[in-house]
Amino acid sequence: MTTTKTQKSEETRALILSTALALFREQGFDKTTMREIAAEAGVALGATYYYFASKDALVLAFYAQSQADLEPRLNEVLAQKHKNLQARLHALITAKLDYFRPNRSLLSALAAHTNPGHSLSPFSEDSRQIRERDILSFQQALDADKIKYPTDLAPHLPAVLWIYQMGIILYWVYDQSPAQRRTHKLLEKSLPLVTRLIQLSSLPLMRPLRKLAVELLETIYGPE
Repeated sequence: MTTTKTQKSEETRALILSTALALFREQGFDKTTMREIAAEAGVALGATYYYFASKDALVLAFYAQSQADLEPRLNEVLAQKHKNLQARLHALITAKLDYFRPNRSLLSALAAHTNPGHSLSPFSEDSRQIRERDILSFQQALDADKIKYPTDLAPHLPAVLWIYQMGIILYWVYDQSPAQRRTHKLLEKSLPLVTRLIQLSSLPLMRPLRKLAVELLETIYGPE
């Protein structure tokens, strides 16, 4: 009996989430109400709020589900023998763009929420767990090269690459070129520069600039 109730609960939760996402895509995030979601799903409004306290909670659930869906794909990408970090990062980011393509319009609507104080911001406390798991994929991409990066810079590199990725995604959600070709060209043109700068950071000549970069990163990510 308990197993049946649990399964029914999970099915109801999944139904509400899939219905909400469909409505968000169709009429936009801001215009969709919890009442409309409940009616479309055929679920009582109170039950809808039982599973999801708000539309924001629905979006965070979408992010978490997407991450769970993506994880095996990203692990597969990281397990492949790419010739260098540039190729590995290209495959990693491209896999994410391909996965999120059906929800590009939804991500475009949500892109306005960049203030860390907003729960839907990729920089918010509510999205911390999702963000940290995503940053871990960049740590794995760096580790796969088995290169020793400068000890002062190495702890910051995964987050730096994650921010670079977020810039690419932000450009992508607004990119109106056919099949978002401009985004893919931007990725191909900018990645060599990013990876080359990482490689050059180990040179003694770069130590003063690296120190400034680390201080900047610690200002951003370090304790107040």
